Amino acid sequence: MPHANALYGPLDPAPDAGYVDAPQRMGFFTDTSVCIGCKACEVACKEWNDVPESGLDLLGMSYDNTGALTANSWRHVAFVEQPRPLGGTSPAFAGYPDGPAVSPATAAVGARTVADTGTDPGLPAGEPGAATRMSGGPEFLGMPGARPPGRDSGVEGRSDFRWLMMSDVCKHCTHAACLDVCPTGSLFRTEFGTVVVQEDICNGCGYCISACPYGVIDQRKGDGRAWKCTLCYDRLGAGMTPACAQACPTESIQYGPLEELRERAAARVATLHGRGVPEARLYGHDPDDGVGGDGAFFLLLDEPEVYGLPPDPVVTTRDLPAMWKRAGIAALTMAAVTVGAFLGRRP
Repeated sequence: MPHANALYGPLDPAPDAGYVDAPQRMGFFTDTSVCIGCKACEVACKEWNDVPESGLDLLGMSYDNTGALTANSWRHVAFVEQPRPLGGTSPAFAGYPDGPAVSPATAAVGARTVADTGTDPGLPAGEPGAATRMSGGPEFLGMPGARPPGRDSGVEGRSDFRWLMMSDVCKHCTHAACLDVCPTGSLFRTEFGTVVVQEDICNGCGYCISACPYGVIDQRKGDGRAWKCTLCYDRLGAGMTPACAQACPTESIQYGPLEELRERAAARVATLHGRGVPEARLYGHDPDDGVGGDGAFFLLLDEPEVYGLPPDPVVTTRDLPAMWKRAGIAALTMAAVTVGAFLGRRP
């Protein structure tokens, strides 16, 4: 019998998919406050999963050279530069950024995939001056030197800003719309609660791409099939840690039982609040959100939009029961009207 929350709400996805005595649900917790942008996760992912090269183009967005999650980039390290007045007396980066992407085509250019994946990298800052500066393209910041930045130029020549770095990945949603709409069964739920694409039976229809509320899945150019993070399903079955988490030098990417990770994340947020970082918050951890909680969730230091994440994602199949109900009522109404029309003609 289907679970009452089969399409929406809190749910343990593996038993709902039919697994008996399923192991604990496994997932990722990414703590962006300790991410250093080294991209070890990107490299490890490509090496272990034999993902084709991409991201060799400089996009003019700090050190981001992959642009977004694509068929050829299952991990994407975002670099968000935020100007900050010296002294740090203003509110914590309020209003940065809130506009459209500097270049919607950068994701496709960087990864050379079929089209823009829907994740718009390079969001410009909210203030007109900063937006104008960023839209003008990359700025030459000088050659690197042996001394710390600003030490040679003097106080008057220094500026203050911060980098927000985040290693983005497929969220492995509790309610995965991509899985629901796949007509071939190429996408399936594993016993660990993750969502995996079987590329050998993918027909390239693209339904999963439009269904994903995060814009994660993408089609590979020249291939046509859908590709995304598998959370290293082959390694999980062997009791190993996913390649990206294994390679992360700061433990920004943490892997383990999802409930344990949620407890660890809540404690980390409390610690940061106690250290004077009130803007720290969790994203994707709540089982009552629009996708039933994510199997890969994040600790962020600003609003989700700053990182290119939707503020309130909702599984696109949530309204299917109501839609079918309305369609049924409409069909019955038309049938009744038709019958009435024929009966009304009788003498």
